[in-house]
Amino acid sequence: MYVCICKGITDSQIREAVCSGASNLRGIRQQLGAMTQCGKCAAQTRDLVNKTLAENAVSNMNAADCYSAA
Repeated sequence: MYVCICKGITDSQIREAVCSGASNLRGIRQQLGAMTQCGKCAAQTRDLVNKTLAENAVSNMNAADCYSAA
């Protein structure tokens, strides 16, 4: 599903960025360029980052497992 229409960024790409080390919106912005145009995706991106971080913490996923969960 597209989260950032302006940049064509999907939820899977955001999850992968979190798995690669982006732990906040700044990291997502730096890695993917999300939230740099209109900003309407910021709330959904924040929720997705927080959800992915929480899921990873609960399951103690390593990077390889994180990618397969996305």
